[in-house]
Amino acid sequence: MRVRMGETRGDLPLLRWAEESRVFLTVSELSQKVKGVLDRELDAVWVVGEVSNFRVPPSGHLYFTLKDDKSQIAAVMFRSQGAALPFQPENGMEMLCLGRVGLYSVRGDLQLYVDSMEPRGQGSLHLAFEQLKKRLGEEGLFGLERKRSLPFLPRSIGIVTSLKGAALWDMLRVLRDRFPDRRVVIRPVRVQGEGAALEIAQGIAELGGSGLVEVMIVGRGGGSLEDLWPFNEEAVARAIFVCPVPIISAVGHEVDFTIADFVADHRAPTPTAAASMVVPRREELVEQARALESRLIKVLRHRLEEDRERWERVVRRLMDPSRRLRENQLRLDELSLSLGRRFQNRLVRFKDRLAQAAGRLGVLSPLAVLERGYSIVHKMPESHIVRDSASIAVGDTLRLTFARGSSLCKVEAKE
Repeated sequence: MRVRMGETRGDLPLLRWAEESRVFLTVSELSQKVKGVLDRELDAVWVVGEVSNFRVPPSGHLYFTLKDDKSQIAAVMFRSQGAALPFQPENGMEMLCLGRVGLYSVRGDLQLYVDSMEPRGQGSLHLAFEQLKKRLGEEGLFGLERKRSLPFLPRSIGIVTSLKGAALWDMLRVLRDRFPDRRVVIRPVRVQGEGAALEIAQGIAELGGSGLVEVMIVGRGGGSLEDLWPFNEEAVARAIFVCPVPIISAVGHEVDFTIADFVADHRAPTPTAAASMVVPRREELVEQARALESRLIKVLRHRLEEDRERWERVVRRLMDPSRRLRENQLRLDELSLSLGRRFQNRLVRFKDRLAQAAGRLGVLSPLAVLERGYSIVHKMPESHIVRDSASIAVGDTLRLTFARGSSLCKVEAKE
C-alpha cells in the first residue's frame, strides 16, 4: 500500500492507520500461497533441458537436475512413473519432460515433478533398444562362438507364438508340405501388449526344458515397433540365451530387427523362412542322395579302371605267368561286378527302408490323424488336452482343433 505523508483517514493519519491494519504471513503460509499459484499456473508444462546429477536412491525415485546454458531446476520422477520408462536416463541426455512445477516447502525450493519424459531427437523405444543392445552385447549374449547349428531333420519342432496370427499357420503349412511326419509342439503366447514379454520368456523356458523338442522357432508376423517390442525386452533375450535347444528368431519382416534376433542361434527374415530352415524339402534330399550315388559310382569305376590298368602293366612286365594273370584279371572283373551289384542292392534296400519308415511316421503324425476327420479337444482356458469326459463338466468351454482351423464349443451334456 502506497501512502503519502500528510494524508489522513478519518481521525488518524494515514501512515499510522496502515501500520495498525497490516497483516503478517508466516513462512508456511507464504509457501502455501506460492504453491497454490504454481499449481494453478504451471500444473502441466513441457520443459526441455539437459540431464545432470542423475541418481536413483533405494526408494526408486529418479532425482536429477534439468538445465540449459543459463538456468537449472531440480526435478524428480517418482518410482511409479519411472518404472514405466523403457529406457534409462543418463547424464548429458537432452530430455523433453512433462510435469508440473511445485514448491518444496521444506526448503522453499522450486522443483519440477516429472510425469513422463522422452529423449529429444529420437524415440524412447529406439533409445531403449540401443541401450539394451549395448549392455547385452557387452555381457556376451550376442557372441558368435555360442551360436549352435540346427539339427538335421529334427523329429520334433517347438513353436512359441500366438495362435491367432497367420504366422503360425504359414509355418505349419511349410512343415506339413515338406515333412508331414515331423512332430510340432506349439506353446501359445501373447506376442504384443503389456505382459507379453514375460509370457514369451516363460513359454521359451517351459518348452526348452520339457525335453519334447530338438529345435525351437520363436516369433510372430509383422507389425509396428510397438507391436514387436516384447521381443526387444531383456526377459525374452535372457530366456533365449539359457535355452538348452537351438532357437530360430522369426520376428516380423526381413527389415525388422529385434534383440531376440541378436541373441538367437539363427535369425529368419520371416516365420515362413524359419520353417524352411528347420526341415529341407524331401525332393532336395532325394536329389542329394542321387547325386551322392552317382558320384560314388564314378569313383568306384575310376578306382576299378586304375586297378585294371595296374594289373595289365604287371602282366606286360612278367615273362611267363600269363595264365595266372588272366585268372587274376577274370577274378578282378568278377569282383568289380559283384561289388557293383552289392552296392546297387544296398542302395535299393536303403531306399525301401526309408520309404517304409516315412510311411509309418506319416501314419503316426498328428496332422495325418486330423486329416482323417479326428480332432483334438482342449479344455479352456488352461488349454489342457481332454482324454476323459470325467475331466469336464457341463458348461465348460472346449476348443476343437481340426486339420484346418479350430472352434470353441460349450458342453451341454455328458455321457
